[in-house]
Amino acid sequence: MLRYKKIYLMVLLMCGLSMGQVTKVGTTVANFLLIESGARAVAMGGAYVAVAEGPVAMYWNPSGIAQINKFSTSFSRSDWLLDLSYNFVGAVMPVGTNGTLGINALFLSMDDMQITTEYFPEGVENGYFSAGNYAVGVSYGFRLTDRFSMGFTGKLIYEYISQSSATAVAMDIGTLYVTEFDDLRIGMSISNYGTKMQLSGGDLLIQHDRYDQEGNNPNINANLATDSFDLPLIFRFGLSWDALKGKHDSNLLLAVDALVPNNNYQSLNAGMEYVLKKMFSLRAGYNTWYGFGQKDENDQSGLSLGVGLKYSFDATAVSIDYAYRDYGVLNDIQMFAIQLSF
Repeated sequence: MLRYKKIYLMVLLMCGLSMGQVTKVGTTVANFLLIESGARAVAMGGAYVAVAEGPVAMYWNPSGIAQINKFSTSFSRSDWLLDLSYNFVGAVMPVGTNGTLGINALFLSMDDMQITTEYFPEGVENGYFSAGNYAVGVSYGFRLTDRFSMGFTGKLIYEYISQSSATAVAMDIGTLYVTEFDDLRIGMSISNYGTKMQLSGGDLLIQHDRYDQEGNNPNINANLATDSFDLPLIFRFGLSWDALKGKHDSNLLLAVDALVPNNNYQSLNAGMEYVLKKMFSLRAGYNTWYGFGQKDENDQSGLSLGVGLKYSFDATAVSIDYAYRDYGVLNDIQMFAIQLSF
């Protein structure tokens, strides 16, 4: 275990050296990958990398699925900001003695929008276009010891608008370590490490005369050249600890995450969950303090709240969760999730 502790210390050091106050907002694509999944995690303010339980762990920290010992599936849905719809679905199953295999998908979609032009600012009659994003991934988590696990996710990312689209492939990697210090959990993950994305398609086809001289053919087919952009890479490091451990039929889970993205300031998320009789849950969190204490005046995220109900019978367990998050002037979002294990 000394080797694993050294790895954690090295990663922490590299993370600390990168904590300068630098922002690169607007420099990445496929930012729907940063929309948090799972009502339980959202209600805890996004402090979930060291909790990493259930199929939704494939989003936060794929090593978490190594702790799942039965078939489990989950689905979460949210009517996101600006009339967007966001959905997560995932399923995992144990394979072999120490491994777990999973598959998941993220979808961000919207209703069709009417086409507008400079000649038809109110919209082209019977002219509509669609836009959306999705990512499909396959995960594998495995236990190296009874306290240390690792996990990987490979995924395909696709964005489209009207007749143009872009694709990329990426991977996530995560680790989870349950320490001997009162079972304090340490989790880390790197998400969305992959290729760049570049739009192409019918909307970029034009007819162009490069030299614009008399006698030239003005109807030469050409393509508009678009730039390629990075994916939203994010590093998460977190701690979680159960302060009650079943005393008085209760659990009190406390969690905190540090986030280092490649397109924004570093930040902290904090959350808690109180569970009574392993059935009823109350959750709260805060997301986020930019710059580790210095609030970004443009940030609209903040308080989150949630509740959960879990019911078990025989070898089957059903969980229903709800989350609310305040987004300031952007109003709020609500997320519902259901998980089934058997």
